[in-house]
Amino acid sequence: MSNFLPFALPLIGPDEFAEVSEVLHSGWLTTGHKTAEFEKDFAAFVVAKHALAVNSATAGLHLALEAIGVGPGDKVVTTPYTFTATAEVIRYLDAEPIFVDIEAGTFNIDPTELEKALVSIDGIKAVIPVHFGGQACDMDPILEICRRVGVAVVEDAAHALPTTYRGKMVGSLGDLTVFSFYVTKPITTGEGGMVVTDNEAYAARIKTMRLHGINKDVFDRYTANKPSWYYEVVAPGYKYNMTDIAAAIGIHQLKKAYDFQRRRQWIAEQYSAAFKGLPLRPPVVARPEDIHAWHLYVIQLELENLTISRDRFIELMAEAGIGTSVHFIPLHLHPYWRERYKLKPDDFPVAYDVYRRAVSLPIYPRMRDSDVERVINTVNAILTKYSL
Repeated sequence: MSNFLPFALPLIGPDEFAEVSEVLHSGWLTTGHKTAEFEKDFAAFVVAKHALAVNSATAGLHLALEAIGVGPGDKVVTTPYTFTATAEVIRYLDAEPIFVDIEAGTFNIDPTELEKALVSIDGIKAVIPVHFGGQACDMDPILEICRRVGVAVVEDAAHALPTTYRGKMVGSLGDLTVFSFYVTKPITTGEGGMVVTDNEAYAARIKTMRLHGINKDVFDRYTANKPSWYYEVVAPGYKYNMTDIAAAIGIHQLKKAYDFQRRRQWIAEQYSAAFKGLPLRPPVVARPEDIHAWHLYVIQLELENLTISRDRFIELMAEAGIGTSVHFIPLHLHPYWRERYKLKPDDFPVAYDVYRRAVSLPIYPRMRDSDVERVINTVNAILTKYSL
């Protein structure tokens, strides 16, 4: 279909092309000056002391948990309403995830359910709250209970740039925060991520472990004008570094982050205003005074007032030439997590109910006003036709 509107597309401009071209002509393509520049800019943007660029948010979460000492037999609490990467990194370290349910309105981890887990289960080393869709979790109670019981907070901020919580940037709240630059995310480097922290020891460990456990920058080894060949491997690290090609894109994407957010917010406002009176629940904005990145716009269909299923709605949108998605299939419904931990759908009733109703609509800066109007008209037409 020639006029198909994809669910998501990046917005890349001349600045990114020029910066990448400069890297390609420089003769140094992997981790180097551009990566260092992107890290410096990013740390300043989120008000953190350290920013460490990596090749994915998954890598960042793995490194963050390793840095705080998560290991075999430890437990890490997170939400089932997330992409599998959030939980799989726990298993990388032979630790075990503990899932707790979400809030029905925000899809974020429920602080009350989190507290129940933290006070009743031994061996919990960390909590990974996921800032769903670009809206910050309710961090005050999360941080309070974690500090009280001595548990680290590693935030999954894959959706949350720029996002604030009570006026503070996500990235300046927990012990470590991990951002994603995957191609559909609020800003992109194609593939990539960033770990931020104010903790010197965590930053030093991640810097070493992201590149084979080597105790110095590879860039220094190959570009110094004095002999600099000697290095030491101090730990069995990983291959998680970001390239300068990716960083070159990120430098300029970051400069546009607030412009991208404003466009996403405008689209969200158009949707919410247009969908009033339809058999759906729009996203809940918990704190209107804060910045919401609006990475996702997820509606919940009121299935009891419709003659079609959620899946049929998605098919009808596709037939009309509009891409949608579902965020997320809860982890406890996937075979690996379900079978390993003997989980049932109603173990997390809120996550399961939300999933059955959820549809993510296109929301990205590259959309034209006419694209937004087309999505609105199509949603209206389908839900009006199939309403009870």
